Amino acid sequence: MVWIKKVVCLLLLMAALALLQGCKISMGLAPITSIDYTKVKTISIADFQNRAEYVYAPLATEFNQKLKDMFIQQTRLSLVNSGGDLEIDGEITGYNQYNEAVDASGYSSKVKLTLTVKVRYVNNTNHEEDFDQQFSAFQTYDSSQLLTDVQDQLITLMVKDIAEQIYNATVANW
Repeated sequence: MVWIKKVVCLLLLMAALALLQGCKISMGLAPITSIDYTKVKTISIADFQNRAEYVYAPLATEFNQKLKDMFIQQTRLSLVNSGGDLEIDGEITGYNQYNEAVDASGYSSKVKLTLTVKVRYVNNTNHEEDFDQQFSAFQTYDSSQLLTDVQDQLITLMVKDIAEQIYNATVANW
């Protein structure tokens, strides 16, 4: 009876070893861009003007800087003033706030702040990838707060979100 337990344990051990030998786990990072660096070397990103009805002065500056930083930090492309292999331009078309939720007293309890950007993208090495598209992001805040108190923090979040959307739509391998 003892020898049967030893044989069963030995068979289980051999089966486990055979199973592990047949398995191969491969891990690595997927490429974060679909850029063919043999063809594409430069990018030009024009400054986006704020054409929204409600203009908050620091918004355009923060957006422009974040968008350029993202491409500089996450690609090997050189940023040029104009005529790049990839060209991005556009404008901020919307910066609005809306009442989103109503509390039991009938007053607004949440406010939704929305940022909308129109983007024109031209890939001078493959014009099939060109597009003209809008991107938007929003954040909500408690209506007991003033917009001026939360605006900078919310803009930072929305700008990051839209910059990532633009990056993904243009050069990311999604």
